[in-house]
Amino acid sequence: MTRGRRPRTGTEPVTAYSALRLRLLLSGIFVPFFAAVTTAFAVWWAASDSGDQPSPAELGRLTLGCAVLTLLAAIDLVVVLRRRRAQREGRDRLTPPPP
Repeated sequence: MTRGRRPRTGTEPVTAYSALRLRLLLSGIFVPFFAAVTTAFAVWWAASDSGDQPSPAELGRLTLGCAVLTLLAAIDLVVVLRRRRAQREGRDRLTPPPP
């Protein structure tokens, strides 16, 4: 059994990259959006009582879910920015580093 990448099986390009500009745009939109929604849910959660609908437990889960989405979008934003900087500097992931 080989380790690492599986051998190519189709006609996919050898040097395929994801659409970094689109990922940058989407991450740039969704980081502040999810951060604002997380903040709104957290404020609502802090102001809710045990008899309210939705319950504080449900609001806590919504807050946690939005916080996780914010974190994932922020991580993707960092990854995209690093890849774009590497492309600008001429580094390619398929070429070995210079000696």
